[in-house]
Amino acid sequence: MSIPDFAARPQLAEDVARFVRRRIFEGTYPPGRYIRLEQLAAELGISVTPVREALFGLRAEGLLAQQPRRGFVVLPITERDIADVSDVQAHIGGVLASRAAELITDEQLAELERIQDELESAYHAVDHEAAVRLNHAFHRGVNLAAGSPKLAQLMGQITRFALESVYPTVEGWPAHSMRDHRQLLDALRKRDGAAARDAMSEHLCAAAGPLIDHLTRRGVIG
Repeated sequence: MSIPDFAARPQLAEDVARFVRRRIFEGTYPPGRYIRLEQLAAELGISVTPVREALFGLRAEGLLAQQPRRGFVVLPITERDIADVSDVQAHIGGVLASRAAELITDEQLAELERIQDELESAYHAVDHEAAVRLNHAFHRGVNLAAGSPKLAQLMGQITRFALESVYPTVEGWPAHSMRDHRQLLDALRKRDGAAARDAMSEHLCAAAGPLIDHLTRRGVIG
């Protein structure tokens, strides 16, 4: 995996945390691997301060533990971890989708449909970077349309653990995701809160199984 130009970007701690999460979920940083502050900072070409902040954040997420005089160590990821996160996402995401169906404007709906068209084009072009960005934009658009900023913020915090960047590479998931998103859009178009809740909940629940299989094949889940 190429290293982004961290020195030229704002929000360094968040960027570093995203980078380390990806390495963990890709298996580059396996369970038991120690991450050294100075070594990672030198690799990324930045100071240790944002790296330290990022690693403390990942410790709070349960991905790392801090060992006295030894630094931060990668913790194992289990099937239960993935399933639990998926269950919470499904519940909160379903509530947000239901509220969005009641409040969404024609302009917001048109924007979601535009994003979905671009997302499907990215999937067909096997453009993983664009697919990650557009999928995030789609879900963020639904969550913002719900008019529940605190709940949307909580959803964003939970989604960090799910690591959206993995999904475009999960076998069969792009086709599944496209179908689910179209069902959700249909429910939103009809302003059907119950159908929107079901569509979003089922979509987020369905993601757990393929992700677990993918991470097991990569050796991330033992």
